[in-house]
Amino acid sequence: MSRRFPQLTQDQLNEQQKPLADQVMKVSSVGIGGPYNLLLRSPVLGQRMFDLFAYLRWDTSVDLRLNEFAILIIGRQWRSQMEWFAHAPIAAKAGLSADIITELKVNKRPSKMAEDETVVYDFVTELTTTHKVSDATFTRARKIFSDQQIVDLTAVAGNYVMVAMILAMAEQSVPPDKEEPFKAGEE
Repeated sequence: MSRRFPQLTQDQLNEQQKPLADQVMKVSSVGIGGPYNLLLRSPVLGQRMFDLFAYLRWDTSVDLRLNEFAILIIGRQWRSQMEWFAHAPIAAKAGLSADIITELKVNKRPSKMAEDETVVYDFVTELTTTHKVSDATFTRARKIFSDQQIVDLTAVAGNYVMVAMILAMAEQSVPPDKEEPFKAGEE
């Protein structure tokens, strides 16, 4: 729920928004809520983002478990209520362990990561906090991932920073009947 942008309904949509909303309704667990409530307000951007999401969410070269882990890392860094709410269940279903999700949620480096998970954590965290990837981390990534996977992983992280920014600007949270994952006063 956004404090700044009331939730759009299907009957409020104009002719530019309706085709995108129809596409969103076929794949979104939150309907035209969450980021789509915001992206529908800029339908050309919304359509281009939707097309990018289609690749980065469902067709990326990165394993879904690792892809969702990268999204959760960004969601945690931004304390993005909506990103975490939407993606933690997907990550769990994709095989990311409950321990990793729990530790990440409380802002701890997960202690029991597999090698590929450790590389994703270090790669995404370095890139988003230092704005570069060290040679050592890149070398570790290159041993596990193809060039395409490294580029896709970078794009997933960057894309979800943009989503987190849009959600933060709108003060978008979880649906009103759901509990926010991050509580006030927690780091």
